[in-house]
Amino acid sequence: MNASELKELCLTLPAAVEEFPFNDEVSVFKVGGKMFALSSLDTVPLHVGVKCDPELAVHLRATYPAITPGYHLNKRHWNTVTIDGSLPDAMVTDLIKDSYDLVVASLPKTRRPGPAS
Repeated sequence: MNASELKELCLTLPAAVEEFPFNDEVSVFKVGGKMFALSSLDTVPLHVGVKCDPELAVHLRATYPAITPGYHLNKRHWNTVTIDGSLPDAMVTDLIKDSYDLVVASLPKTRRPGPAS
């Protein structure tokens, strides 16, 4: 997965938007005003921060060297995924969609879009 594919994936999720609240280099992808992913799309290797169930987050970090505690994020709920080819693209896609779904589930029902497919 490259930077343009990552961005396209995030923006194809229902009601997702890209914002730049920190600086022009860090893309923050949000739904309902809440962040579900962030990435400096120009970095090599590419990294993406995603929200994760805390128990799963610990398991993923122990299993995959490319998954580490969230950089500058709540390390209980966020992982940083290094997209260096060591993880299948399908897994990275699933982690992003799971993050999106966790954030959507936390939104008031009136602000929730449909689930990611």
